[in-house]
Amino acid sequence: MELNSLVAAVANPHCFPTNLKQKRSFLFQHRRPAGRASARKILRQNKEKGSFADDDSSINHSQVIEKLSQRRTPVLAQEIFLELKSEDFPLNNSTLSSLMVRYIDGGLLLQAEAIWEEMLNSCFVPSVLVISKLLNTYGKMRRFDDIIKVLDQVKLRYLHLLPEAYSLAISCFGKHGQLELMENTLREMVSSGVPVGSRTGNSFIVYYSIFGSLMEMETAYGRLKRSRFLIEKEGILAMAFAYIRERKFYRLGEFLRDVGLRRKNVGNLLWNLLLLSYAANFKMKSLQREFLAMVEAGFNPDITTFNIRAMAFSRMDLLWDLHLSLEHMKHVKIEPDLVTYGCVVDAYVNRRLGRNLEFVLSKMNPDQPPILSTDLFVFEALGKGDFHMSSEAFMQFQKQKKWTYRELISLYLKKQHRRDQVFWNY
Repeated sequence: MELNSLVAAVANPHCFPTNLKQKRSFLFQHRRPAGRASARKILRQNKEKGSFADDDSSINHSQVIEKLSQRRTPVLAQEIFLELKSEDFPLNNSTLSSLMVRYIDGGLLLQAEAIWEEMLNSCFVPSVLVISKLLNTYGKMRRFDDIIKVLDQVKLRYLHLLPEAYSLAISCFGKHGQLELMENTLREMVSSGVPVGSRTGNSFIVYYSIFGSLMEMETAYGRLKRSRFLIEKEGILAMAFAYIRERKFYRLGEFLRDVGLRRKNVGNLLWNLLLLSYAANFKMKSLQREFLAMVEAGFNPDITTFNIRAMAFSRMDLLWDLHLSLEHMKHVKIEPDLVTYGCVVDAYVNRRLGRNLEFVLSKMNPDQPPILSTDLFVFEALGKGDFHMSSEAFMQFQKQKKWTYRELISLYLKKQHRRDQVFWNY
């Protein structure tokens, strides 16, 4: 009967106790005799010996609960906690926080809520980690009203934790696409006199880029600019992905220029995205012009920079430009990756010059194991080449084999040869 009542409570969230007295009675009601006996035994041993487990140093009952929680035995820790509560034994703040975190990690939300109510009705102050864990759990369960309730409780009891709590709540709403709740929380945050920081402003850009429209995303970016905060790397990437998904490459270029191409704290990201906006539309003259501007501005091209250009050259069958790009890479000592080899192989195979590949490969050290160093946003805009996809399939099929570029190219050429034979036989 006890098991059935627990299953029913889990299956129906409306059956959960809602107030402090109900939650306390629920915890005491479902105590197991064996667990209670074990708890009393541990407490008795701790009192007699002044030690716990293999430790030689004397520790108190609170440390016993913390150690049990950390050892992933939260049920036994709960029994000790309830036994101490029944004896009115004083517990400290770290004990309750540790126990609550372990309950949440173990999926015992009801017990965690009981500890939360215990902290609210005492002099104990929850840590930011506790609030974060609780809000994230409510978010995963889509219990957004409970997130608002926790915010109200923090506002009433722990004003010094309010900025972090608001930021965590906005993050929880944003992760689950609750943009209206996110905006409401921001308005409440401002009306409460809590300053809106750069992290919160950037998080709005990220979530609007995922769940909102381009106009809403640009509005969030404009609001961040008016607040005189810089958009961070995560926000830049999020907006770039949104523009790329919608194939709005001109607007992507305008956004990057507005951010400022000479910013040094994001590396080559802004320049690479700008080059990508031209490469995706195969505007080769603009691509070359901006590449030279990048070098003149003091930025050193990386593997992503070269591969953006190589992919455009390969698909436009510009073999001479592709060769020059490979020579440039060799001059600045940047090792080609799987994408670079793919550009070369695809360009030669498409022109039916597969037999001449050895001339290029002799300058590229193809006996090295394959690596992939290109940023992922490149594939979002340009996709992956045929050789690249085939190589990934080969390596996925035989994970234990130590591949080299030369072996992958040989297999790919054989595959292409067989495909051509089948075509001509039909």
